[in-house]
Amino acid sequence: MEFNVPDMSCGHCAGVITQAIQQLDADAMISIDLPARKVTVESAQDRQTVAAALAEAGYPAH
Repeated sequence: MEFNVPDMSCGHCAGVITQAIQQLDADAMISIDLPARKVTVESAQDRQTVAAALAEAGYPAH
């Protein structure tokens, strides 16, 4: 699943996002494209759950 994260602008943001997803699913595969502000996630969790974790971390995704 792919998310657009418009508020992600730096390496620190990417780290917070990665940590939030890994807390949700330690086995998740995460790919971050910082210039495009996109996060791609392969996880056993559904899209809504991952999106909620991103929003809770301060990075609402579309």
